[in-house]
Amino acid sequence: MPAKKPKPIPHLKLLNTTKMPGATMLVALTGWMDGGCVSTGTVRQIMHGRELVEVGRIEPDPFYIYNFPGSMDVAAMFRPNVKSAGGMVDELHFPENVFLAAPANKLLFFLGQEPNLKWQAFADCMFGVCKAVGIKRIIFIGSFGGSVPHTREPRMFGSVSHESLKSVLAEHGATPSEYEGPSSFATLLMAQAPERGVQMLSFAAEIPGYLEGENPVSIEAVTRRMSRILNQPVDLGRLRHASDEWEAKVTRVVDKDKKLAATIRELEEQYDNQLIAKVDEPQ
Repeated sequence: MPAKKPKPIPHLKLLNTTKMPGATMLVALTGWMDGGCVSTGTVRQIMHGRELVEVGRIEPDPFYIYNFPGSMDVAAMFRPNVKSAGGMVDELHFPENVFLAAPANKLLFFLGQEPNLKWQAFADCMFGVCKAVGIKRIIFIGSFGGSVPHTREPRMFGSVSHESLKSVLAEHGATPSEYEGPSSFATLLMAQAPERGVQMLSFAAEIPGYLEGENPVSIEAVTRRMSRILNQPVDLGRLRHASDEWEAKVTRVVDKDKKLAATIRELEEQYDNQLIAKVDEPQ
């Protein structure tokens, strides 16, 4: 008898069932855990220069709130963006959730927006792609604003789906997470990974909380860490230029703000003292 075709998963559009048994999927999500654009920025940096094939997409409609009640300022954060030209609609942008494969590197990339609604259905789509492609391991990369000064490396915290993966955190200097509070969508993936036959690691980078916007220095630092974890070379030349410009801009701002400069010196002292204390801990 011919093999049965897998049952279609609602809202998942598979375009190319590229088989990559044992591959890794890197997940980046805008929203809750993308401070400084480190989640999306890191994954895009690792994608850069690779031969990519689009594997599929998750349709946005069931998963997002477009018409949020409240003031225009609040509602504007949820509505799709439009660009008009000459009195006509030129572009209308809805959330995109795209899977892109780099078969030569056995990597699958997911770039998307954390869903507002129907988390389980969204997770079913992601695990469905894992099964279709042959993904063995998921790595989520996130970030949040904290007390790390911009003059120091981001702190890295990690969570794992299996006890055996804790050694990966230790090997790459990630502190096991002790977080308690509101969860992200990636936490749902983590909780369900074992029953779906997939291993999962989640890395959250603590970056400077006093700075807004894209943070190329933190993206570069996290990208270097991911390069080692994946054992994949990454060209950081393009990002290095953006990092230099960003550092110069921040330095100019700090030089004009004595209060901010004093705060940064305090954060540097706290960071360095914590690092010394960690080195001095008995093994």
